[in-house]
Amino acid sequence: MDFVWESTVFAIAAFLILYWLLNKYAFGPLFSIMEQRRQLIQQQMNTAETSRKAAETSMEEQKAALEQARKEAYAIIEQARTTSTKQAEEIVQSAKNEAGRLKGDALKDIESEKNKAIAALRSEVGGISVQIASKIIEKQVDEKSQEQLVDQYLKEVGSK
Repeated sequence: MDFVWESTVFAIAAFLILYWLLNKYAFGPLFSIMEQRRQLIQQQMNTAETSRKAAETSMEEQKAALEQARKEAYAIIEQARTTSTKQAEEIVQSAKNEAGRLKGDALKDIESEKNKAIAALRSEVGGISVQIASKIIEKQVDEKSQEQLVDQYLKEVGSK
């Protein structure tokens, strides 16, 4: 076997020419396309990361706003409960005061009517006593007649 330098040189030259042609027309555009694709993917990953961070921030803000709204709603409910309890107590106290005032007025009216009735009764008893005394003096009756007269006048007073 003979080693031929020319064919080896020719093979190396052909290989270098093929490599140069592939590098110029195939590898260059292929690597350029791959680099563009790599940059696009990197850009999309950066955009996705930015969007994810923005979404997390927005979600945290929404959670905080929701928590704040819950706290405000709870505060409003508590305030309404306190206000309604206070109003109920005020209404009950007002009703008690009004009932006490009406009871006092009624007691005053009863006392006034009682005093009027006592005064009227005293005046009638005084008048009847005078009438009885005058009848007794007129008739000068015995004790049995006197009792009958008293009973008669008491019946008259009772019917009036």
